[in-house]
Amino acid sequence: MDEKERLKQILLEKSYKEGTFTLTSGKKSDFYIDCKQTTLSAEGAYLCGKLLYKLIRQQPDLTAVGGMTLGADPLVTAVSIVSFLEGSPMPAFIIRKEPKGHGTGSWIEGKSNIQAGSFVALVEDVVTTGGTLIKAIERTQVEGYKVGGVFALVDREEGGSELLAQHGFKLVSIFTRSELLS
Repeated sequence: MDEKERLKQILLEKSYKEGTFTLTSGKKSDFYIDCKQTTLSAEGAYLCGKLLYKLIRQQPDLTAVGGMTLGADPLVTAVSIVSFLEGSPMPAFIIRKEPKGHGTGSWIEGKSNIQAGSFVALVEDVVTTGGTLIKAIERTQVEGYKVGGVFALVDREEGGSELLAQHGFKLVSIFTRSELLS
């Protein structure tokens, strides 16, 4: 079984649930993909890091990887570790939901590892409407970085890709909902 198929199996076993759920966007859904159950498992984290790193490396100008806390935290760490193991280290950064209330007041943790003006990759676990990624893009740009790529573990195919396209960004995902459930 290849890495993508194994990750699909883990996602379906650990993260996919059917029922009635309210999503971050406020939308109601008859299924939920709790990716943290996968991204916080050892094998799941490694596979996510490896597969996202492969996608990110297709754009060689990307020098760091970040995302909005909390869903992206294990992903950015996994990608950064895999990048080190692959001999091309990419520092990770985490975007706060609120700016730091003291000190620098920064939106981003990990800035000292990233050169100002760098092209960076943003990652997210699950994309529904794309609203979280739009916030992440804006906050990253405010901090002086250029978003060169947007990546997700799962695209629920509920408008997120289209919203990002309207803002000039292409969403690249490991799985769409259709692929995950096929």
